[in-house]
Amino acid sequence: MPRRPGRVDEDTDFQQRMAAAIVELFPGCPADRAQVIAQHAGTRGSGRVGRTAAGRALDEDAVTLAVVASVRHVDTEYDRLLMAGVPRQQARDQIRPALDEFLDRWRSR
Repeated sequence: MPRRPGRVDEDTDFQQRMAAAIVELFPGCPADRAQVIAQHAGTRGSGRVGRTAAGRALDEDAVTLAVVASVRHVDTEYDRLLMAGVPRQQARDQIRPALDEFLDRWRSR
């Protein structure tokens, strides 16, 4: 079903505001990456954190969860570990130091 034009504008506006919130919390995050994260997390009907009430309110914890999820999947070995059969929590524990280091870099300018 095609999206209504008003919804497209609402979604675009929300994703732009979310990208700005990401850069505010993580000033070291490149603006283009913040936009990609916001588009992914803020897709209507996705069930992702950006579409929760907290996400739509741009709650700091919800925005941080969106960034954490992106870094986990894009910038660590997390997906490779899962594909190799490592249990989810064990994979998360294994990549946690790399994830924290990445987030610390993004938190600083």
